Amino acid sequence: MCVIIIPMQRHNDFTKGPIAGPLILFALPVMGAMILQSLYGAVDLMIVGKYGSAADVSAVSTGAQIMSTLTQVVVNMAVGVTILLGQFIGAGRISEAGGIIRSGMKLFGTAAALMSVAIPLLAKPLSTVMNAPHEAFDRTVSYVTICGIGFLFIVSYNLLGAVFRGMGDSKTPLLSVAIAAVFNVFGDLWFVRGMGLGASGAAIATALSQGISIVICLIVIAKRGLPFSLTSPEAKRLTGITGRIVRLGAPIALQGMMVSLSFMVIMAIVNSLGLIYSAGVGVAEKVCSFIMLISISFSQAISSFTAQNIGAGNEKRAKDALLCGMGISFGVSVFIAWFSYFKGDVLTGMFTSDPELIAASWDYLRAYAIDTLLTSIMFCFVGYFNGCGATGFVMMQGIVSAFFVRIPVSWLASRIRPVSLFKIGLATPASTALQIVLCVVYYFRRKRQADRGRENFDIAGD
Repeated sequence: MCVIIIPMQRHNDFTKGPIAGPLILFALPVMGAMILQSLYGAVDLMIVGKYGSAADVSAVSTGAQIMSTLTQVVVNMAVGVTILLGQFIGAGRISEAGGIIRSGMKLFGTAAALMSVAIPLLAKPLSTVMNAPHEAFDRTVSYVTICGIGFLFIVSYNLLGAVFRGMGDSKTPLLSVAIAAVFNVFGDLWFVRGMGLGASGAAIATALSQGISIVICLIVIAKRGLPFSLTSPEAKRLTGITGRIVRLGAPIALQGMMVSLSFMVIMAIVNSLGLIYSAGVGVAEKVCSFIMLISISFSQAISSFTAQNIGAGNEKRAKDALLCGMGISFGVSVFIAWFSYFKGDVLTGMFTSDPELIAASWDYLRAYAIDTLLTSIMFCFVGYFNGCGATGFVMMQGIVSAFFVRIPVSWLASRIRPVSLFKIGLATPASTALQIVLCVVYYFRRKRQADRGRENFDIAGD
C-alpha cells in the first residue's frame, strides 16, 4: 500500500452540534455511492438485456446473486473496522487508529487471496446449487469465475469504504465508486455490445473497472492523506485489533451471508419455475437495489454516528440520531413505495423491452414496495446496534427472520397455483416485520439495563 507517513487532517466529529444536518450530509454521499454501486449490476443487466439474450440476462442475475452473497461477507466483516475506528476517534484515541487499518489490511488481504482462488473453483457447483436454467448454465459459471478472479478488487474497495466511514467521511467512497461506475459503462459497451461476449463481457467490465478505481483512489489518498499514521509508535503498539475486528465483524458477516443465502434459496426456487420467472426476479432485484438505498444509507450513517458517540460516552445522542434517521428515512420511503407498487412497470422497463419479462418483474417488485416502508425502520435499528457493538444481536435477528420466515414463506407461496411472483415476494416484508419486532424488544431491553446501571458502553473489546 502507498499510505505510510500521513499528515494530520480533520475528521468529521459527530459527538457535538446538531444531529439532522450532519446525519443527512453523511448519508447523501453514502446513498450516492450505493446508487453508483448498484449501477454496476444495473448497467450490466441493461446492456446485456439490450444486446444479449434472455439466457445472458438470467446468467447475470443468477451470477450477480452468487457474487453479492460472497461480497456481503466482506462488506459486513469490514463493519468491524468502521465500528472500531469510530469509537477510537470518539474517545480521542486518534493516534492509535492507524493500528486498526494495519490489522485490517492483513486480515482482508489474506481473505482476498484465498477467495480469488476458491470462487473460480466453486463456480460450477454454486451455479448448480442455484438451479441456473440449462440454457444459461455455462454463462452463469463464466460470470462467477471471472468475477471471482477479480475478488481482490472487491475486498480492497470495501476496506477503503469501511475506513473512511469510520472517520465520518462518506465522500471518498463516493469518489471510488464513481470512478468505477464510469469505467464499467464503457467496459460493458465494449465487451458486451462491441465484442458480443454477453454475460462474460459484463463480468470482465465489472472486474476491470473496480481495479482501475482502486488504483486511482490509492493515488488520491497518498496525496491527500489521512488524519493518522500507519507507522506511528502508537499504531504499532496497538495489539489485539485483528481479534476485535473479527469479533465485531464476524457476526454481521455471518448474518449477511445467511440472509443472502436465503435470497439465493428464493432465486433457486424461482429458477425452478422457468426462464421468464428467473429473469423477472433478476430484473426486480436490480430495481430493488435502488429503491432500498435511502434506508441502507441512513443505516450506515447512524452506525458511524453511533460509534463515535458511544466512544465518547454519549449514548443519548446516539439514540436521538436513531429516531431522527428513522423519521427521515420513512418519510422518503413512502413515495418510493407508492411509485414502485403502482408504477413499477416504468422501473422494470428500464432493464428490458420484453413485455412478458416486464410484467413478471413488476409482479415481484410490488412485494418489495411494501418492504421499502418496513426497512426504513429496520435498517436504522441495525445501524444503531452495529455502532453500539451489539453485532451478536444483529446476527441473530437476521438469521431468525431469514430461515424461519423468508425461506418457508417463499417456498409455500411457490406451491400455490397459478404461480405469482408477488406472493413469493411477500416473504421478504414478512421477515422484515419480524426483524422490527425483535429490534424493538432488544432496544427496550438495553434501555432498561442502562437505566439500572448494569450496562457499560466502553469501546468494543476494551
